[in-house]
Amino acid sequence: MSSDKKYWIIALSLVLLAGLVNRAISDDRTGSNGTQTTTAGVQVGPDYVIGPADALEISVWKENDLDAKVPVRPDGKISLPLLGDVTASGFTPTQLAADLSKRLKKYVDDPRVTVVVTSVNSRRIYIVGEVVHTGAYPLLGNMTVLQALSGAGGFSPFASLKNIYVLRNQDGTQVKLPFNYKKVIKGENMQQNVQLRPGDTIVVP
Repeated sequence: MSSDKKYWIIALSLVLLAGLVNRAISDDRTGSNGTQTTTAGVQVGPDYVIGPADALEISVWKENDLDAKVPVRPDGKISLPLLGDVTASGFTPTQLAADLSKRLKKYVDDPRVTVVVTSVNSRRIYIVGEVVHTGAYPLLGNMTVLQALSGAGGFSPFASLKNIYVLRNQDGTQVKLPFNYKKVIKGENMQQNVQLRPGDTIVVP
């Protein structure tokens, strides 16, 4: 098989994988397994930890005046009616809902609070170079380099798949982690398919 045919098979596989991932996302914001889908179509698991710059939608059952759409400030707090400034960073959506329900008992009988993450901004990675869709991507769960690349829409014809790398700030120093896509998809050099960290940049030369 020629190298051109191999490239197009790889590119088509990536596009199909990205499509399957998108179709797997539920139309409901909160599923039966506790996952939420943000307005950007990104799934947030029940163990997702809220961080600064995330956006939240908070609803109180039968208390529309207390509903709010708020950003998490750099100090990790949000501002809500009656409660004022409340810490949101470090909580999962379920934990924050329970905390807010407890606080609202001073003002509301049997408060039932729902917290939905509408935008994930606190945990991001970046993909640049010869991919269809460059830019910032939410870092979800234990996302690996291969998983992140599957959402970038495929590679351009000029991409050097053997020379992809991850730039990471480690102890104040920028390190370069190699990633040979052609080897990894064959099950080789799997140690290169590292778990990503917030702020990592995947470079596709």
